[in-house]
Amino acid sequence: MAPLLAVEDLTLSFQTREGRVHALDRVSFEVAQGEMVGLVGESGSGKSVTAYAIADLLDPTARVAGGAVRFEGDDLLGEGRRRMAALRGTALAMIFQNPAAALNPIRPVGLQIADALRAHRRLTAAEAAAEALRMLATVKIPDPQRRAQAYPFELSGGTCQRVMIAIALACAPKLLIADEPTTGLDVTTQASIMDLLRGLAHKRGMATLFITHDLALAGDYCDRIVVMHAGQVVEDAPTRELFRAPLHPYTRKLIAATPRRDSDIEGLAVVPGSLPDLGRSDLPPCRYAGRCERHEPTCDGGPPPGRRPVATHLVACWRAP
Repeated sequence: MAPLLAVEDLTLSFQTREGRVHALDRVSFEVAQGEMVGLVGESGSGKSVTAYAIADLLDPTARVAGGAVRFEGDDLLGEGRRRMAALRGTALAMIFQNPAAALNPIRPVGLQIADALRAHRRLTAAEAAAEALRMLATVKIPDPQRRAQAYPFELSGGTCQRVMIAIALACAPKLLIADEPTTGLDVTTQASIMDLLRGLAHKRGMATLFITHDLALAGDYCDRIVVMHAGQVVEDAPTRELFRAPLHPYTRKLIAATPRRDSDIEGLAVVPGSLPDLGRSDLPPCRYAGRCERHEPTCDGGPPPGRRPVATHLVACWRAP
């Protein structure tokens, strides 16, 4: 069965005043219908850029040098702006990491949900308002009638994020892209938001691409995890398999640096070094090379091959088992 979303060798860069930044290099992964996939890596690894490329929300300075983004078999990179505008909000939707910035500060949240509904469905104002109330109830916001009249600044961060989820899910998308949806929330609210997303995804059979720098959080909720480093996918495996037998040196370092319930902070490891400067014209084929204790001259011979020790587990490393 073909995946709902297939990102294939996506390569893109941005033109800046300082020169060209090579943001993504041959990024490939898939998301099946009903599956929650975690896209994980430290800040600057290319997670959000990948999400924006899928949704066609890239900055005008971006240039796609190669690859494809296939949604239900069709390459979204070949679609026109009008076609993509029709797809966003209906077939695919996105939750942004900062609801305070994404929501309109001078418009009640109920009307903002209704706006999304009327943009994509033939509803009257009264029908959209009623559906907006239903969506507020669906995302478990108490007293929807009253909260629908509230402005974003009158609501907590967690409630604003639930409003964003209501807007994203209003037109029943097949794919939800959640870009760090729990940023800035306390642990309890974070768990409730993730429980809500997972529950709604299972109920609707919706695919979810969950973007986060929190490997532990992805481990708790995702069916599969894709690990990115400096614009490259280095490992892709089912969650349990990734934690049981990580194959890439970077993944191993991330797991060692991830807090566990049975460990203390003194036992945490540190990922050495930092991301390479993506503005360099002489980036190594493996962008982890400068941080890798297993690096050898043979690693610089070309892009690391994508190996599959088992059918469901991919690792991009010359020296992986």
